[in-house]
Amino acid sequence: MTAVRPEGGTQPGRGADDWGVYEAAPQQPTPQQPAPQPSAPHRGGAPGGQEAGWQLDDRTMQLRTVPEAAAPAAPAPTAAPEGRAERRRAAASGLGAPGTGRRRAQGRSAPARPRPPEKKRVVLARALGEGFITLGLVMLLFVAYQLWWTNVQADASANAAGDRLEQQWNSAPQPTGSAKPGATLAGQFEPGKGFALLYIPKLGLKYPIAEGTQKQQVLDKGLVGHYTGTAMPADRTGNFAIAAHRTTHGQPFRKIGQLAPGDKIVVETAIAFYTYEVAGGIPETPPTNVTVIQSVPKGSPFTQPGRYITLTTCTPEFSARGRLIVFGKMLEERPRSQGKPAALTG
Repeated sequence: MTAVRPEGGTQPGRGADDWGVYEAAPQQPTPQQPAPQPSAPHRGGAPGGQEAGWQLDDRTMQLRTVPEAAAPAAPAPTAAPEGRAERRRAAASGLGAPGTGRRRAQGRSAPARPRPPEKKRVVLARALGEGFITLGLVMLLFVAYQLWWTNVQADASANAAGDRLEQQWNSAPQPTGSAKPGATLAGQFEPGKGFALLYIPKLGLKYPIAEGTQKQQVLDKGLVGHYTGTAMPADRTGNFAIAAHRTTHGQPFRKIGQLAPGDKIVVETAIAFYTYEVAGGIPETPPTNVTVIQSVPKGSPFTQPGRYITLTTCTPEFSARGRLIVFGKMLEERPRSQGKPAALTG
């Protein structure tokens, strides 16, 4: 029910503006009301002809004030520490902010237990494991250096040597007449210095040829090396024998095992192009078999002196166990003044 403001005067001890709960007021005499006339009974009516309903007492409810002592007292607020120094002292004592109900965890952790010393075999096993990991990383770096970085360096060196040769030939005057057997330019065949270019059209190869087969001075620089003492392309007879790496350091002869009889090999010098045709080969022979670079190479299909070429390289790949040999016979000698041969232009 809704509280109402009492009408009229005030009760003793209370002001005119006091509010409270309902309480019964003294009964006031009421004038006599005439008795209600009986009415005809109706369906669902109460006995005696009167309608059923709530009989409300016409009495006024007065407000009663609740004593102030009955209300619960509110807790007094805790005064927060004043000043920075007081707040720091409160934080150091482990108390949280006022009213949060939390405590700091400072000073509540147990002291750390000392770590027991490790056994010697555990220390030894750990040291061995770290050593093996380091060794594996070093080996991985070495393999990457051998298979990738040496090729990058060798290709750059070989390309530079080839460019120097072509610039030298283009700037030098062309010889007149036919070249004499074994004719060379001064200083052209010094050890480690390039003097010719090798083309293998089927494999798309073009590499400089330098004098000698020293590993560090020639082969590791991505060059094709000429076996010192064997014939030159311009010689009337003999075997022009050359060698190169099959793997790493530019790997010029990596795919010469794909050559078959009839494939062409071209050697370009300062005076002419020399075209050879593959005639056969040896899949594998010992490294000590030097008869394959003789004037008439053994194991080849040749039996008479002629103008031959022999290519040698290591086999199988990534191994120096044996030597792969390819033999060829000269088909054409063409002066540079007449342009490139059909093997390079066809």
